[in-house]
This record gives sequence, structure tokens and C-alpha cells, in this order.
Amino acid sequence: MATSDLPETWRSELEWLESLPKVELHLHLEGAIPHPTLWELICAHGGDPEVPTYQALLDRFAYRDFSHFIATWVWKNRFLSSYDDFTLIAEAVARDLASQRILYAEAFFSPADFKRHGLQTQRLAEAIRRGLDRVPGIEVALIADLVRDCGPEMAERTLAEVLETVELGVIGIGLGGSEAEYPPQLFSKVYERARGLGLHTTAHAGEAAGPASVWGAIRSLEVERIGHGVRSVEDPALVDYLAEHRIPLEVCPVSNLRTAVVPSLAEHPIRELFDRGVALSVSSDDPKMFDTSLAGEMLALERELGFQRDQIRQLILGAVECSWLADGKKARLAARLSADPAWGGSD
Repeated sequence: MATSDLPETWRSELEWLESLPKVELHLHLEGAIPHPTLWELICAHGGDPEVPTYQALLDRFAYRDFSHFIATWVWKNRFLSSYDDFTLIAEAVARDLASQRILYAEAFFSPADFKRHGLQTQRLAEAIRRGLDRVPGIEVALIADLVRDCGPEMAERTLAEVLETVELGVIGIGLGGSEAEYPPQLFSKVYERARGLGLHTTAHAGEAAGPASVWGAIRSLEVERIGHGVRSVEDPALVDYLAEHRIPLEVCPVSNLRTAVVPSLAEHPIRELFDRGVALSVSSDDPKMFDTSLAGEMLALERELGFQRDQIRQLILGAVECSWLADGKKARLAARLSADPAWGGSD
């Protein structure tokens, strides 16, 4: 829904949410490219007859299901074929995040997806960091997505290359892609090695596949966080385990709606997970592919699931706690959030 279509009360609420300082932990760099920047890239690479106009590009971002979304993701990545392309998109994404008052983000990038273009992981990370560093006022740490669709052998090679990028702000690994076809157990040795080398770990699970995928990520990968994890609600024992062991879920409600993981926002499990004490952060996943923003995600929680302002603030501070910042930096960021003039609002 366009902002102009919102009732006055909700427009005012969206303005408050946009003014809030925020933190985002589940964001894919390649899915957060502002549309004008992506259109610029498509044109620079010779165009595509399937998207002859800017409007046709926007229309492309509608999905029948999760598999259709993955196919669209692969299509979009055809237009990211040089290091300069990644510097361009990194700067554009960082400027967009800064405009949303996101102070800190942990963003995925997917080196294995770009091997076909001959792009090396270290130089790719350098190009991304060069773009990010052009934007003041926001800190972005990087997570290398090992891309499960490329298989465990490629994941092992990517991990070895990632170790050369730690000085560029790459702090951990993730595992996105076709969850059901490539279960967590295939990647257990890669994750064991990553942990031993001091990298943080997360994995997409409980999104396109059910609770068994989440259990697999916990037991086989020993992850610190779970990407999405919303289908955990199908197993009450799993929800209890997540809450008891404080394993955070990186929840992206609008993404789950757009890829047909949930039938409606009103039926999204985040309310139940929150009420049952599971550690949560809220993020936008691939915001430019899902027509959302972090403020938009939070507005959806208020409108559709009855979240109150105090609970929104709790989720933002929860994201700080779930982040991979050092404890001292967490404390300073939380204090900065709470001291911001927009933080209080009028409840």
C-alpha cells in the first residue's frame, strides 16, 4: 500500500517508525539494490527484452512462490558482473539504509553466485567495502552467504576465500538458497571449520522448509542465529527450545508474505514467537524485491498483529543484543538508540 493510501493515523505512525534509529540483521545486499540503480545496471549491460521499461522491472518483482522468487533472484544477478558494479550497488544500498535511519546492519553477500563472472571473493569484498565506506553515518558488517544451491564443496572453497576478507569487515557466514533441496546436514563440516576459525554463523531455515530444517541448523550446524525460522511454530517443542536456549530468529514478515511462506501478515507467526519468549530481530531481507522497508515491516506488525510502540522498541533493542557486535559496542549502540530524540515518541 502506498503511503498516500494509508489512513492519517497510520501515516503518522509510519513517520515515527521512519524517524526511529534502527538496526537490521538480515539483509541481502543483492536484494536491497534501489530500483533506479538496478535499472542503471541493466541498461549498462545491454538491457533485457523481458524488461524493456522501468515499470516492467518493477512488475518483475511479484512471485508465485519461493521457487519463483529464487528464479528471479538468479535473473537479477546476471547484471552484476564486475567489481565496479558491486561498488556501485554497495554505495547505493548504504545511502538507502542511512536515509532510513538504520545505524547498524549486518548484510549478506553471495560470492559463489558470481563465480560465473570470474569475480574473486576477496576482490568482491574489497569492492563492496569501497562502496560502503563512501557513506557516513552507518556501519555495515558483512556476512558471506555460502549459497547452499552450489553444494558443500563450493561452500568449503568459499569459506577458505572468506578467511582472506576478515579485515574488510566480513564477520560471519550464512546459508541461503533452496532450503528443502539442500538441507543443513550437508554443510556440517563447513560450519564446524568456520566456528573453529572464529567466524559467526547463521543459516536460513524454517522458511521454505519446516521445523526439521531448523532442528538441522541447530544440531548439525550449531548456528548462533536462524534466518527466518518462522515455521518453528509447527513444532511447540522447538519453540520452547529456541526460547530456552536464546537462539535468535531473524524474522522478515513481508518477505514471508511475498514468497507465500505465510498466507497473510495477520497470520504471520511472529506474534506467537514473540509472546512465547523467543529472541527475535526484525529485518527486511530483500527489501527492493519485496517492496518493503524496515519501517514498513514494523508498521505491518502494528497494523496486522497488534504490536505496540514499546514492543517495537523492544524488537530494535533485541536486534542489538542479537547482533555480532562486541559487548561494549552493543552497550554503546543501545544507549545511542535510547537517547535519540525520536526514541520516546508518544505512546
